[in-house]
Amino acid sequence: MTIQWYPGHMNAARKAAAKTMAVIDVVVELVDARMPETSSNPLIKELRLHRSRPCLKVLNKADLADPIVTQAWIDFYNRQPGVMAVALSCNHAGQAAKIPGLCLTLAPNRNSAVKPLRMLIMGIPNVGKSTLMNMLLKRRIQKVGAEPAVTRLQQRHVLNDRMTLTDSPGLLWPKIESPVVGLMLAAIRAVGANAVNDEEVGLFLADRLLARYPKPLEARYGIRVEGLGGAGLLEAIAKKRGCFRKGTGGEPDQEMAAMILLGDYRDGTLGRTSLETPETHEAMLTR
Repeated sequence: MTIQWYPGHMNAARKAAAKTMAVIDVVVELVDARMPETSSNPLIKELRLHRSRPCLKVLNKADLADPIVTQAWIDFYNRQPGVMAVALSCNHAGQAAKIPGLCLTLAPNRNSAVKPLRMLIMGIPNVGKSTLMNMLLKRRIQKVGAEPAVTRLQQRHVLNDRMTLTDSPGLLWPKIESPVVGLMLAAIRAVGANAVNDEEVGLFLADRLLARYPKPLEARYGIRVEGLGGAGLLEAIAKKRGCFRKGTGGEPDQEMAAMILLGDYRDGTLGRTSLETPETHEAMLTR
């Protein structure tokens, strides 16, 4: 599945981010902790390296991710020059509040009214940037939604007399060439629903979860998954939940089952799962 979903505002957002990069001190890049590298836009790295800006890599939604895998990613990013990584959940005010202090360690000379710390929040759609802004500013200044492309314009806010925040709209790259990358991004709703096929995404997710987390699937749906492939899992879920296509004589509705699986994955009902490790991500790109 090659995804081409690039709303017009994203091109304007890319140009605005490139311009803002010249007048900020630290890039705060949010990624989804369940797939940190897949949910990282390479354009963000390109823009910040062009201006030699340090990066605080925030593995958000860490409460939904496998903690052992998350630690492997933290170690992976902390080995990169100019990068500091942290795993947290931005919907918890206390965890979100740590971010400005971590940014100060990357730009220690910017912490006064004369030289305030200037932070730029970046990331692909639906990784939690608006939630983070609302938490840091302690008021609702951004609409939060399950669908991508909620934030459309870059906005600058004063956090206090020593710090400012600039929020950038979610940025994807214009064409997602890798089918696996496209399916993974669709699984976390980083692309619009109209650009993907739920059954295809659900089938991919079923295969991935069967390979890595079979026990939570058995516990959630009350079925045995041994010997099942993705299609078999969706069929079993459909039968268990009474999802059948009308007028087919009782044929299991795999599209409905896929939507059930996707919903449970997205809201964390299946437990803490990660869809990639540093090693599997590299292997995926070399296929």
